[in-house]
Amino acid sequence: MAKFVYDFTEGNKDLKDLLGGKGANLAEMTNLGLPVPPGFTITTEACRAYLADGRTPEGLDREIGEHLGALEKTMGRRLGQADDPLLVSVRSGAKFSMPGMMETVLNIGLNDESVHGLAKQAGGNERFAWDSYRRLIQMFGKTVLGIDGDRFEHALDDLKGARQDYDLTPEELQRLVETYKGIVREETGREFPADPREQMELAIKAVFESWNAPRAVLYRRQERIPADLGTAVNVVAMVFGNCGMDSGTGVAFTRDPGSGHQGVYGDYLQNAQGEDVVAGIRNTVPLQDLEKIHPEAYRELLGIMETLENHYRDLCDIEFTIERGKLWMLQTRVGKRTAGAAFRIATQLVDQGLIDMDEAVQRVTGDQLAQLMFPRFDDKAAKKRIATGMNASPGAAVGQAVFSSERAVELAERGEDVILVRRETNPDDLAGMIAARGVLTSRGGKTSHAAVVARGMGKTCVCGAEELEVSPAERRFTAPGGVVVREGDVISIDGTSGAVYLGEVPVADSPVVRYFEGEREAGGDDLVRAVHRIMSHADAVRALGVYANADTPEDAARARRFGAQGIGLCRTEHMFLGERRQLVEDLILAEGEEERQAALDALEPLQKADFTGILEAMDGLPVTIRLIDPPLHEFLPDHVELAVKVATGKGTEKDAKLLEAVKRLHEQNPMLGLRGVRLGLVVPGLFAMQVRAIAEAARERREQGGDPRPEIMIPLVGAVQELEAVREEAAAILRETGVEALIGTMIEVPRAALTAGQIAEAAEFFSFGTNDLTQMTWGFSRDDVEAAFFAKYLELGVFGVSPFETIDRDGVGRLMRLAVEEGRAVRPDLKLGICGEHGGDPDSVHFCHEIGLDYVSCSPFRIPVARLEAARALLTFGGSDTR
Repeated sequence: MAKFVYDFTEGNKDLKDLLGGKGANLAEMTNLGLPVPPGFTITTEACRAYLADGRTPEGLDREIGEHLGALEKTMGRRLGQADDPLLVSVRSGAKFSMPGMMETVLNIGLNDESVHGLAKQAGGNERFAWDSYRRLIQMFGKTVLGIDGDRFEHALDDLKGARQDYDLTPEELQRLVETYKGIVREETGREFPADPREQMELAIKAVFESWNAPRAVLYRRQERIPADLGTAVNVVAMVFGNCGMDSGTGVAFTRDPGSGHQGVYGDYLQNAQGEDVVAGIRNTVPLQDLEKIHPEAYRELLGIMETLENHYRDLCDIEFTIERGKLWMLQTRVGKRTAGAAFRIATQLVDQGLIDMDEAVQRVTGDQLAQLMFPRFDDKAAKKRIATGMNASPGAAVGQAVFSSERAVELAERGEDVILVRRETNPDDLAGMIAARGVLTSRGGKTSHAAVVARGMGKTCVCGAEELEVSPAERRFTAPGGVVVREGDVISIDGTSGAVYLGEVPVADSPVVRYFEGEREAGGDDLVRAVHRIMSHADAVRALGVYANADTPEDAARARRFGAQGIGLCRTEHMFLGERRQLVEDLILAEGEEERQAALDALEPLQKADFTGILEAMDGLPVTIRLIDPPLHEFLPDHVELAVKVATGKGTEKDAKLLEAVKRLHEQNPMLGLRGVRLGLVVPGLFAMQVRAIAEAARERREQGGDPRPEIMIPLVGAVQELEAVREEAAAILRETGVEALIGTMIEVPRAALTAGQIAEAAEFFSFGTNDLTQMTWGFSRDDVEAAFFAKYLELGVFGVSPFETIDRDGVGRLMRLAVEEGRAVRPDLKLGICGEHGGDPDSVHFCHEIGLDYVSCSPFRIPVARLEAARALLTFGGSDTR
């Protein structure tokens, strides 16, 4: 039979899965000989069994009874004993810290008889005893019985008026207890339970059930904590900080969790219990003041803090109570910290010899590094929030609101800052998005066009701000409360929170970005120095290469400054927008070989110039160029608008001809239509023109003394025959020009993954296009469904996180793993990478290392994150032997 209960003397800090973080650390402190009140922990396995069956598992009550008996023997008192009571607390404690999310009940064991025994224990302190009793009823009523906590708070406030809670007399507190018991009677129809064992059993069940409380569920979702872990329950002998002014409670940190700097940090509250510090019922005093209040306890606490930090080799967060001058440790855990503190502390611990650089890399995360790179609004500045949308791409941006891409470009060329405001963006808005400081849309989700492109550029973006009524024709938007923002008015958008502000909010630049851009040395700022040390070590140990998704020479150059080792995705369709769109339109409408060739001849030198600039920027590094992959409708006018124009007689002969083409090429689902390799096979000469432009650019660079390394990627292949048809033509052009280039494909169609062995016969590399692979595997469009039902899916637990943010390992990931295994079985030297949005997601980077990819490719701004996570992945998996 499973063991469900462990005494503190039986556990240790490595049993967090079983005992939860709090229980494991209480056991560890007990083993270290620190002053921890005795107690025991009910395991997470018991919680999971209770939640699954709706009742306590067989044997649990017996084990609790045995451990309670042992605790009573240790303490020399029985639970709720009338003349000399043992009181206990019942506290939650999951594997991962979830502060304030679950429940705690103090002072269990008090009733109308034992309250007098407690006063006797405290030397006749009646006030302390009745204060403890009212706290029990208040916490028990709220936590266990589900009574609105405000009812108890209002009764307390009415009684004390302007006084502090510790000014209440014993008689007043006794009356308050009766008031509280009356509230319980009114709300539940029953008396407050006087049986101490019943109090404890009900409190334990309430802690179990709090695992699925809405706030706990929401917190787990935000922090990506698995929903099936359950919480442990800790039953601890009570020690009291509310015995008088010689007692108190506090929280201490071994370093500043905000900055990482060493020193004495924390708060202390006299004559209080632990919950009072969290509730903020009175102002605390700085921890340093404890030296004057209780010098001996203060010195002992500092010694314990040093012991714990050296033992855990990290910043420790400590809760303690002083009972009549005696120090007791109630909890310790590795403390939460800001991103800046995380990097500083990691390198400080290396310098102290507590950890090595491998461990330092594992102590920080890509998410924390990303936070350090985002520009931020000044927290102290006054702000007027007018709307809130989705935090699609982090950062802070300020500028004039503009409502068209053209206007954005026009003003940006004058040196003015603008925010591009649209209902939603489309590929034609690319120039405006590049020109703008940030993008704001009233429609779309985190994987909409605006979000994806903005993230790729490191551009601040707020999407789906549905409160805004955007009127592009009138060049204005209306916010709630009748606020009207017209073109030229200044707004500020926060891509980290999703907030939209009226007017200019001051922005603070990130020194970490300036460091990555090469604008400052690593020696000037302690945070930058810490980032430099960790990133240097990460680059030295990681096995995964980190490439960039970049479509212009400027993006390529920036990616290289950020540490990119090549380009994993150059999207050529982005090169056909703007003025060139007319040339593509001419190609589509061409009647006969002569017109088609004329359009191709016009495009080729433009393409060659594009590729020359990118190859020059990435000289000596691989550049994977994806041949054109757009749905054709993106290059044609809107069907409805064109039809109206022709029908009303306002159209020209060319418009009529164009309308016929639009009708002919119209598709119900363009993303699954004539695009990618299909387009290259159907439109003669299109792919050949692009391959020749690549080859000629590479040859020119080589003649100029450069070292171009192009790779040609065929998109949307689902059958090896498609790839073979294009490969044969491409290889002939490469031979003709004397240029060497790998020819491979993007694995983005499930059938390609399932037939990877066949495709590897013709492909020299695979690049996983996880955006489309996710769409096609799940069967939904990322542009359409996120706002429609993703929130509900997250709420229901269908998703733990959006599959467009992190690779779905069970579905999409399984296809990827199969493709890797079958592709490498046929071609052992097959080069493998990923170029979807997931390439910069920390969890996805770990998965890519796990399945043996050679590189990940992501937007330039996310390159440092991917570099760091690639190293963390290797260290987590124990080295490259997993590859």
